[in-house]
Amino acid sequence: MVHLTTVHHPLDPRIYYKECLSLHDAGFEVTFIVPEHEDIDPNSSITILPLKKRKNRFKRMFLSTMEAYKKARDLKADYYHIHDPELLPVAWLLKKKGNVVIYDIHEDYETAMLQKEYLIKPLRYVAAKMYRLIEKFFSRKLELCLAEKYYKEKYPRGTCILNYPVLNEKLMKHEITEEPAENKLIYTGNVTMERGAMEHAKLPYIDNSLSVYFFGKCPSLFAAKMYETAGERRNQLIIEGIDRFVPKGIIEENYVSHRWLAGVALFPPSEHYMKKELTKFFEYMSAGIPIICSDFPKWKEFVEEYACGIAVDPHNDAEIKGALDYLRENGNAAKKMGKNGKEAILHKLNWKIEEKKLVEWYDEMWQNKSS
Repeated sequence: MVHLTTVHHPLDPRIYYKECLSLHDAGFEVTFIVPEHEDIDPNSSITILPLKKRKNRFKRMFLSTMEAYKKARDLKADYYHIHDPELLPVAWLLKKKGNVVIYDIHEDYETAMLQKEYLIKPLRYVAAKMYRLIEKFFSRKLELCLAEKYYKEKYPRGTCILNYPVLNEKLMKHEITEEPAENKLIYTGNVTMERGAMEHAKLPYIDNSLSVYFFGKCPSLFAAKMYETAGERRNQLIIEGIDRFVPKGIIEENYVSHRWLAGVALFPPSEHYMKKELTKFFEYMSAGIPIICSDFPKWKEFVEEYACGIAVDPHNDAEIKGALDYLRENGNAAKKMGKNGKEAILHKLNWKIEEKKLVEWYDEMWQNKSS
């Protein structure tokens, strides 16, 4: 089988650590076609075919796509599994009567286009509509793999293989000490405006004692704006991934490097994120860290269902301060939130459950094709 991407990092958690390695462990012969990168593991148990790295978006969309198609076609695989919308024409060309071709939907791309600041609003709507039509055409004969529950609303025939975390022994075994939490918040993952860069940058003003640590790729443009927002408290923003990818291992090490007060996800309201179960939620929970997140209905329902955090209005400074004070002044309650999160990950929200579904689905697709 072949997994293809022209966009994602070679160690992308969903593609490499979850799907590719799980399928390899289940006995499939896995090849991963991915842009060349220094982080590619030469000793990987799966076969990796690197694509020439192209920084220019348009060159990548055309030249890398053609290169990926040729490499994939020559392999004559039984399964092809694509991970980018720009590879939909490739998937369409690869689909034959004797194989299975899967489109893995990582994001709600149609809604995401409506958030693109570099496009004027009328163009955003046109681009989103055109994308939906193109996607519908090219994906007609493809199997659909959905990373989020709510994607079923748009793709009712899709199969949910949810992006739940791999059980991380180091995080799960990490014991939270009885000592008071430090005045430190952690944020992990890409740092962008849509993901609350400015909301997080103002936290040291809301609570002067706080430092906020960011572990994830942050464009220097956003970092400069964040430091400007923090002003005289800029030293209380610690951004570890300016213009560079932060490996999963480094992020995991930092989850246990401090006695964090909370993990934060104070995103501004947006259609793109309001229904998503964020990967960082699961990681905070695995590490026993309480969550402070935006009070979107689905997020609020999530943290209340698992009693693992507090949902607040991301634009209400007093509410945010109240949540921070509550965690600081009620150490036992905060620790219980962390423990509740770990229990939910251990018994309900983990990749082992999704892995089984993935392997069974692959087998089922092949049987259906053969019958």
